[in-house]
Amino acid sequence: MTDPSQQLLNALDALDAAFAPHSEQPFTVGGCTYCYSDTDLEVLAGPADQVPADLISAVAAEATDHWDDFPALYRRMTPRIVRLLATGRVHVDHGLVASRLLAADWRAWTAPEQETLERVWHAWWRSALHEYPGSERVTGVLETISVSTGSLTPWLAVWAETRTEAADRHLSDALDHWLFERRLADLRFGFYNELDATPELLPWLLSLEESRIGAAQLFEVERIAY
Repeated sequence: MTDPSQQLLNALDALDAAFAPHSEQPFTVGGCTYCYSDTDLEVLAGPADQVPADLISAVAAEATDHWDDFPALYRRMTPRIVRLLATGRVHVDHGLVASRLLAADWRAWTAPEQETLERVWHAWWRSALHEYPGSERVTGVLETISVSTGSLTPWLAVWAETRTEAADRHLSDALDHWLFERRLADLRFGFYNELDATPELLPWLLSLEESRIGAAQLFEVERIAY
């Protein structure tokens, strides 16, 4: 069976292919000329695979009102943004990328584009759970995929089924993060807090076998729950 990291690369290649017909259409980019030069806008209007990584990073995080047609631009750049994010080569807030995808209305894109993006999410999640330490916090990966799809449940199910040392060490790190200052009591994902994570996350944590959560962390989870 192909290893999870290779499955991710394969899924990213499929994402490029699915978006190619859209990306190759003539496109004009208009935007804030205070923040972006005419050269920047010309580059963004050209082949997506030739846009420099630093400019992709800027587009990934930029406010929507900086562009004349934000949804079209973000859709065009999505394969590059997602590839750089999933391979740890662009440092943009994961929750912000998910929020921007929602703003770009990715659920209205073509079926192949939606399906291949979801395939990347599955491959990225499995790859992240099988590698410790990873290139980024697993909580960031979970935030991206859960906010963009609107639910934690399917991703938590995969985590529960992944019985590897890496997955359990990621769980311990995630709990340290979520339990700090009792964040778990009212945990929200997404740059604009679009997803209320606690109602899905708390019951899931309590449903796990006790051996997967340390005694001290489990005590804190139960204190929040009860």
